[in-house]
Amino acid sequence: MMADKTTMQVTIVASDHPVWSGTASSVTVPASEGAMGILPNHESVLAVIRNGRVVVADVNGSRHAFDVEDGFVSFDSNKLTVAVEHCSDEVSAD
Repeated sequence: MMADKTTMQVTIVASDHPVWSGTASSVTVPASEGAMGILPNHESVLAVIRNGRVVVADVNGSRHAFDVEDGFVSFDSNKLTVAVEHCSDEVSAD
């Protein structure tokens, strides 16, 4: 499914396995400079991720959260990739 102008395609991968992939309305990542919120049509980004929590709000309004360690986030043309060394199974987004 292609992302429209109000959504983006998100892929989260750990060094040893795919973690989550789908269409989202927003994502928050623990960038090295602090928490970064990314919405559809955001300017292109390439940033280092520190240890913390990635939270994805999918198009159905559900939130998916993952504890991550060491990696990067790349965003361009409404495609977001989070690549990390380690990632937990999904945790409570609260």
